[in-house]
Amino acid sequence: MEKIYIIGIGLIGGSLARDFRKLYPKAQVFGIDKTPEHIADAIKIGLIDAEATISSIEEADLVVLSVPVDIASKILPEVLDQIGDQTLVVDMGSTKASICECVKAHEKRRNFLACHPIAGTEFSGPMAAVEGLYKGKTNIICEVEKTSFKLQEKALQLFTAIGMRIRYMDPVSHDKHIAYVSHLSHISAFMLGKTVINKEKNERDIFDMAGSGFASTVRLAKSNPTTWTSIFKQNKENILETLDEYMINLAHFKKLMQEDNFKGVYEEMENTNHIKEILKGIE
Repeated sequence: MEKIYIIGIGLIGGSLARDFRKLYPKAQVFGIDKTPEHIADAIKIGLIDAEATISSIEEADLVVLSVPVDIASKILPEVLDQIGDQTLVVDMGSTKASICECVKAHEKRRNFLACHPIAGTEFSGPMAAVEGLYKGKTNIICEVEKTSFKLQEKALQLFTAIGMRIRYMDPVSHDKHIAYVSHLSHISAFMLGKTVINKEKNERDIFDMAGSGFASTVRLAKSNPTTWTSIFKQNKENILETLDEYMINLAHFKKLMQEDNFKGVYEEMENTNHIKEILKGIE
């Protein structure tokens, strides 16, 4: 690996750059980002060697798209237009159906591997990048059969080297399932944060009472709104379905409370308690 280009030098792309620095110490790492401050910060802290443009990626060994999912779908065809025959292009987006659809007929579709590394923090920008972010995390790969075998091997070696587990899924199923286990969690955190902030206007001391449970629950509300608005837009139908089911459960819980049915409240929580067994071993 000699030339690596990362489009979008934020938490995701920047953390990958840190791992690349360790994995390929002799490689040149270039950054492409619409925010000049991101490029300046990334160079300053050594994430990348220099700024680049999409028009300069012809000789790239690897191109990583780590931009909001709606932007990725727009620029991926342009990226494929510019690359060489042996270039591997991967994306890091949280939705997969749209980006797979946008290049299904592209003559260089074989150079692209659709990926979703399930990793991140609530922080954003190159200064939030951390080495080892992906270690022990799952990377969901979609439509692997549409990528050339040699480039599949190249990608799998790379992801394995930085400590990732690999799982395969079709893009439609991916988007449906991720709406439940990721996108709904973020919406819940944002709306819980909003509810408490609205209350805080009248009760200034409420945050002094907030313990670690509240902090961990609302942590995701600190996530980047630009990133998550694009995700919600692209996965709208699946998210609306999850919200319908979530609100039914909330309404049922409220009804139990209104009826003083605390046996029912207990049973609801007890029935859900087994999730700790399902999630055992997940940080």
